[in-house]
Amino acid sequence: METTKKLLRSLGLGYVIVVVVGNIIGSGVYKKIAPMAAELHSSGWVLIAWIVGGLITLFGALSNAEVAGLLADTGGDFVYYKKIYNRFFAFIYGWSLFAVIQTAAISSLAYVFAQSLNSMIDLPAILPSMSQFSVGGIFFPFEGFTVKLTAIVLILILTLVNIRGIKTGAGVSKLVLILVFAGLFLIVAFGLVSHQSHPFQSFDFGPVSQAPVTISTFFTAMLASFWAYQGWASVGFIGGEVKDAKQNIPKGIVAGVFMVIAVYLLVNVTYLSLLSVPQLEQIYQSGNQIAAVEAVRAFWGANGALFISFLILITTLGCTNATILASARPYYAMAHEKLFFKSAGSLNKANVPANSLMMQGIWASVLVLSGTFDQLTDMIIFAVFIFYGATSLAVFILRRRMPDAPRPYKVWGYPVVPAIFILFCIVLVFNTIFTRPREAILGLSLIFSGLPVYWYLHRKHKV
Repeated sequence: METTKKLLRSLGLGYVIVVVVGNIIGSGVYKKIAPMAAELHSSGWVLIAWIVGGLITLFGALSNAEVAGLLADTGGDFVYYKKIYNRFFAFIYGWSLFAVIQTAAISSLAYVFAQSLNSMIDLPAILPSMSQFSVGGIFFPFEGFTVKLTAIVLILILTLVNIRGIKTGAGVSKLVLILVFAGLFLIVAFGLVSHQSHPFQSFDFGPVSQAPVTISTFFTAMLASFWAYQGWASVGFIGGEVKDAKQNIPKGIVAGVFMVIAVYLLVNVTYLSLLSVPQLEQIYQSGNQIAAVEAVRAFWGANGALFISFLILITTLGCTNATILASARPYYAMAHEKLFFKSAGSLNKANVPANSLMMQGIWASVLVLSGTFDQLTDMIIFAVFIFYGATSLAVFILRRRMPDAPRPYKVWGYPVVPAIFILFCIVLVFNTIFTRPREAILGLSLIFSGLPVYWYLHRKHKV
């Protein structure tokens, strides 16, 4: 019977690392250097922002790994919060994943995939006469509808792929990741030896404008870098399908984040050696250019632009797939706790939460119509860092509450590392409220839209 079905523990450490890296490397490595340059006006400061962003991400990953090693199960942080804090906070987190954090991530990645595909084959315009239609003068769902519809089709196709089974989805991610790494290292190798490359330009700290680099602009720039690093915690969502999860999830998180930091530094040094800061600022202001495409065009011409467009296509395909694969599991766990819609808690013949995947795919498709890529990603980072801070705080709580519990992994640098990460989360959240108020308000609105749902479920189940 349906109620006796359980998720199968079929993924080893290799697949865990694939899921971690596959959830991280997406559109950010190609696009986000341009908005960072527009904020900081200095190639040296841009690289510092990438390095600090990577270190802070690593601090968060190390803290998360200790909690995951102690409490690993399907649902990731939702399960942790229910045990550490309470059911209400766990629900708000899970609802935030569904309303904005994971679904908007899927939307953003699919959107960049569709943009890249459109740049390669020039898709025919669909409903151009409706492009100025708006909802409240804020959302323009039919603007660039060809790209948006393509993104929606991708989301639904990959959702169906993952409904066939977790190994099918993870296998797709593994193949795509091999292609992505090969492509990125090809760019680095040819880019740095190009006669147009100026490697020392990457370490110039002199601003190209009169705008000073302030703490606020540095944090705002790091919103972009954090989108590029976003996704590492998603592996916790599939804890119930990982062999020896309390050992393999911490190892996979740490190994995966280290790999991504190294790749990002190499790739961004290459971009900065090929493109000046004014060029990157112009790319950002254009709104329809991608920094990586222009960097490769500088030494490979039109063929290079086609190659990088194809690589972006493959990368965002892989990251969209990995995000879809992992993200539906918390809603499955929530449904079993009577904190989500009941149908999300069922498994199909392949032992995957098919209904949860379909709900996620439908809402992510709606979000595709709601905003631009940068608006969506800033909104995601604002929301997710509230909960990243809560997970790091849990390290301190669990050390006091469960001092003798076996810990397969203990965070390096305790208590300094988790304390620095918590402080950083607080500063980033408040800085975003002041520098990106629209994205912060939209993020908070979606988070708190779960309150009536919680009230309804609480009354219905009397829990």
